[in-house]
Amino acid sequence: MLLIIVLSAALIVADERFDQLTPVRSAIGTGLAPIHWLGNAPSELSNWVAGLFTSKEELQAENEELRARLLILERRALKYAALASENNELRKLMNSSEVLDDRVIVGEVVAVSPDPFSHEVVINRGSRDGVEVGQAILDANGLMGQVEQTSSFTSRVLLVSDSSHAVPVEVVRNGLRAVLLGNGDTEALELVHVPDTADIREGDLLVSSGLGGRFPKGYPVAKVSRITKEQGEPFVKIEATPLANLNKSRLLLVVFSPEQEATDEAQDTVPRTEAGAAEQDGVR
Repeated sequence: MLLIIVLSAALIVADERFDQLTPVRSAIGTGLAPIHWLGNAPSELSNWVAGLFTSKEELQAENEELRARLLILERRALKYAALASENNELRKLMNSSEVLDDRVIVGEVVAVSPDPFSHEVVINRGSRDGVEVGQAILDANGLMGQVEQTSSFTSRVLLVSDSSHAVPVEVVRNGLRAVLLGNGDTEALELVHVPDTADIREGDLLVSSGLGGRFPKGYPVAKVSRITKEQGEPFVKIEATPLANLNKSRLLLVVFSPEQEATDEAQDTVPRTEAGAAEQDGVR
């Protein structure tokens, strides 16, 4: 008995101090591996047999669950694609706003006029945002139209393609001035009152001239796409393609002219004492 105790103590010291029993433990573990496998074999066999007899109802339920998950993932993918598209559109708008001297705010189209003869949209910016009738509306590519009516939270925008809309423009290449009219076609505008002797070519860029005070000067509007000269007529027939995506753009820029900025700043800097005195005078 004493011999066994001494031998055990020697083995413990040898393993603790000199790590001499590691090969022995490894050999024992290798020898016991088949025993562990045989111990788990009944459970594994039972699971395998149960899998062979999976019911049709269970398979259908699992199939429906997988379809539902796939549908959720597809919806998420579509949403991410829409977000990526919106992000690209915002980047284009920000790049466009950087080249403008006027202050702008971003608006979103929330409704479109159902009347096929009226080219109007509604944006989610109104008088509470400082929007006024007559302000220019742009997308990332060019002039879309002007504010026709405002409320506190929304504004109605008349597009340049509406048959009642007109924009004073000029040719960038030579400064030739004319008037660009809408004709109810979102893909083509009409340049009027251009004499047949005028220097105008297909591909010429038309920008707002600023005449009339409605639109600020220099905003791109359209490109000349077709010129038709009829013999004996004093004016040529000119078609131009609008640069703005009138039927596609959802995010827009509302432009504030320098005159509006000056008016707003003047109102903000009126002393309260003067405002109070003016109010008292009004009451009297």
